[in-house]
Amino acid sequence: MKKIVVFASGSGSNAQNIVEFSRANNAAYIVESIFCNDPNAFVIQRAHELGIPCFVFSKKDFTNDDSNSVFQKLVSINPSLIVLAGFLLLIPPIIINAFSNKIINIHPALLPKYGGKGMFGEHVHNAVIANRETESGITIHYVTERYDEGSTILQKACSLNSSDTPDSLAQKIHLLEQAWFPVTIDNLMSNK
Repeated sequence: MKKIVVFASGSGSNAQNIVEFSRANNAAYIVESIFCNDPNAFVIQRAHELGIPCFVFSKKDFTNDDSNSVFQKLVSINPSLIVLAGFLLLIPPIIINAFSNKIINIHPALLPKYGGKGMFGEHVHNAVIANRETESGITIHYVTERYDEGSTILQKACSLNSSDTPDSLAQKIHLLEQAWFPVTIDNLMSNK
């Protein structure tokens, strides 16, 4: 059975959606583990309720090449795909190099607009609204050593109107994430 590892830093709604989609569709892969860098994140409770092991780590465990316990754990699991689902840290080169073209991310905007360091969640939605964009959306892309610069796998757009707020835009983006992220993962795993 092929294995996926999901990295999350927050509530974990996308992580839960990925697990439930794979189970409901009898996928040829399993979510082996959820990795989290915030010991207070709600995703840890979601993982427990889903019966998925959750590996909680510190930034030092993640970024120190000499004692990178995250890297060591990933090597032991040997996942076919690493999925960043609301994960905010930059992936270190040791992991990028070991899992080349096996790490994907979802970004709450149509890249290359509104990408880069510090552009996540409400920061993106506030910028989109402030610039009076007529559309936004999601971008699922491969992960490189630089934020949001990997090649695009899928983009889906939603329209905005003058009454939209950052909160209403966040709801539109969340619907796109829930609809398209697990399907895209499933398609990628079918080709691995």
